[in-house]
Amino acid sequence: MRIIARRTLREFAESLAGHRDRPAVKAALDAWFQEVRRARWRNSADIKRSYATASIVSAERVVFNVKGNAYRLVVAVDFEKGIVWIKWIGTHKDYDRIDVTEVEHGG
Repeated sequence: MRIIARRTLREFAESLAGHRDRPAVKAALDAWFQEVRRARWRNSADIKRSYATASIVSAERVVFNVKGNAYRLVVAVDFEKGIVWIKWIGTHKDYDRIDVTEVEHGG
């Protein structure tokens, strides 16, 4: 899959500088990026096979748990084009305050 944009993951990890979770979060995001980049998802069932704890919100919105569900990563997936757009990343607490179906990066 093509992931847009890795910079969002890097910037989020950098924003945790000095936080004790930072190394684990960065490692988890790097691992997720590498796994998804190699994936060839054709539908949401393919995602669930790779990530059983992922939440399929709609035909194209998916939420991944990061670092034991302490953080959440919201993406949009275009299966036909093989593209994953990072829409939002943050703590689980912050996730509870967003509308996962509408959230956009920076929003």
